[in-house]
Amino acid sequence: MLRIVLLIVALGAGILAGWLALSLRPSAAVATVEPPRPQVKMTEILVAAADLPLGQPLDEKAFRWQAWPADAIGAGFITRAAQPDAVKALNGLLVRNPFISGEPIREEKLSRSSNLLASLLTPGKRAVAIRISAESTAGGFILPNDRVDVIHTGSRTAEGQKDNVSRTLLSNIRVLAVDQNMVEAKGKGVAVGKTATLELSPAEAEVIATAQASGSLSLALRSVADIRDETLPKTPTNPSVRVLRAGQSEFVKF
Repeated sequence: MLRIVLLIVALGAGILAGWLALSLRPSAAVATVEPPRPQVKMTEILVAAADLPLGQPLDEKAFRWQAWPADAIGAGFITRAAQPDAVKALNGLLVRNPFISGEPIREEKLSRSSNLLASLLTPGKRAVAIRISAESTAGGFILPNDRVDVIHTGSRTAEGQKDNVSRTLLSNIRVLAVDQNMVEAKGKGVAVGKTATLELSPAEAEVIATAQASGSLSLALRSVADIRDETLPKTPTNPSVRVLRAGQSEFVKF
């Protein structure tokens, strides 16, 4: 009887072990086949081989050809298929707007003129230099491409007394250069220049010339968030200031 009981227990244990082995067996992995990815059509465009600062003359080492998706080529990009001799054709040109390494080269950011300052001018504008000092340029912290207001300070004599009068002549004026520097020197201290070159319209240039002959000019640095033209008052063509003295009003023109 004992043998029969042991046989039944052994058979039960075997059946249980087999069932556990079958239930714990990992299921067969389902193979997934990814569809082939569509191949992107590539072409070669001309890019900057290194950072190119403003005013740098270009040579063949300044460029390199870079593979680029054909459907992502923007307007003005130089392709090797269309301009295979572009590297030689652009040799000797000046950088009008800085490039970063790997940025596509566009001819509108280059200057074919040997006079870089003339190429930086907006069409219809003039470059006019004024005398400056540290006191008249926000402590010397006004740099090329900053926006400034031009303030005129003049004197007038009334009833035997001399008064100084100041007013803002022009607003939101672009600084082209300080002395002969058209870019901010990175890693160097601020150098106080003796002249600042401003970008002005012909009418504004006349105002500045008259103001320099009748007094001194100062530059007030504008915030980068306050340079939109539509938010600024229009510049008067005949600037004048109203002076109140001893109950009498008088307009003084510059």
